[in-house]
Amino acid sequence: MAKCDEGYLCEVCGHEVDEIVESDLYLRFILGLVDPEILHIASERHLKCNPTFAQYIVHPKFPSLQVEGDFDKRQLDPEFVATREQEITAGYRRLLEVAEKQIPITEMRE
Repeated sequence: MAKCDEGYLCEVCGHEVDEIVESDLYLRFILGLVDPEILHIASERHLKCNPTFAQYIVHPKFPSLQVEGDFDKRQLDPEFVATREQEITAGYRRLLEVAEKQIPITEMRE
């Protein structure tokens, strides 16, 4: 199968990232953490396969994730955690909106 026929494969679990709302790459793009110039070559992951990032999503449509160890948000500064939750959850809400309204990739960033 040609690489372009494979879809986006998660670099962690190897399975296809079927929906944009599962995409760590597109959430990071919306948040401005991925340059548009490298979007097409950047590594993809399911959000659940990047728990140290996804643990900050606080939304009823996203299952709560817990991380054990040094990067567990329960062990970090509460002010830092609150800020990260606000930022990443806002990005996730935008990702849901993009999926629902089928907004083109060029219009994804807020």
